[in-house]
Amino acid sequence: MKIILTGATGYVGEGVLLSLLQTSEVEKVLSVSRIPCEVTHEKLEEYIVSDFMDLPANDPKLQGYDACFFCAGKSNIGMSKEDYYHLSYKITMHFAEAIGANSEFVFIYLSGAGTSDKSYQFWSQTKAKTERDLMAYPFKSAFGFRPAGIKPVKGQKRLQGWGKYHWLFTWIPGFSNSVEEITQAMINVVRNGYHKSIVDVKDIKSLVNRS
Repeated sequence: MKIILTGATGYVGEGVLLSLLQTSEVEKVLSVSRIPCEVTHEKLEEYIVSDFMDLPANDPKLQGYDACFFCAGKSNIGMSKEDYYHLSYKITMHFAEAIGANSEFVFIYLSGAGTSDKSYQFWSQTKAKTERDLMAYPFKSAFGFRPAGIKPVKGQKRLQGWGKYHWLFTWIPGFSNSVEEITQAMINVVRNGYHKSIVDVKDIKSLVNRS
């Protein structure tokens, strides 16, 4: 399995990267990021792009892969609605266009718990729209992953925000997912598909046990 990964310089993306590199099912990981991820591994290749909006449609460097795990993103705190919409929606959809229509490709978008098009919160509405429009894109399939209380993997360095307080979630039943669970669930969705396009905390736990 060959995977494109975004967000490797962020909290969740770094954990997913480390997990992917330790997974025998994964042959290659292409990390697409603005800056180097500072990880060296024989399976890892990096594609440094200062602005994702500059990626061309059907970028040749993004061809030949099975799936994209889109983990790039940023909190809406301190951002205007316009900036957040650009970051969370426009850049994500442009990245899908850079990959191009592909009936064999799976796109997994990491949104998060609380995402809903019925929410009164702009960030939640924006992520829901991103999920919906990715699912309408001509890929084999697209999924919105909505984990909560994410626990990091051993060796992570980029514990921003709530990642610094991951231990708070370990005692709340049904509220947390580990990065290893998220990564394995993503791999299993690529391999076997899933009956739901929106994958929540319980779905992630269920998918981990699917072969």
